[in-house]
Amino acid sequence: MVSSEHTVFDSSALTGWYKSSYSGGDQGDCLEVARGYASVPVRDSKTVTGPALVFSTSGWTAFVEAVRDGRVSN
Repeated sequence: MVSSEHTVFDSSALTGWYKSSYSGGDQGDCLEVARGYASVPVRDSKTVTGPALVFSTSGWTAFVEAVRDGRVSN
């Protein structure tokens, strides 16, 4: 799956991509996450053949919790 330790260079090679139900829909500023892997691949929804960053499950969980709790600002 991974082309380097933390990156998949062509994310279209992976399956199971989805956007959050909280996504703005047509706004275009969305991330997609792929299900079914030991690690968590994340990509820009506008660039489906571009790279995906790969996070550990604990790293991704910590990031999502920080966003939800307001500890990450834009």
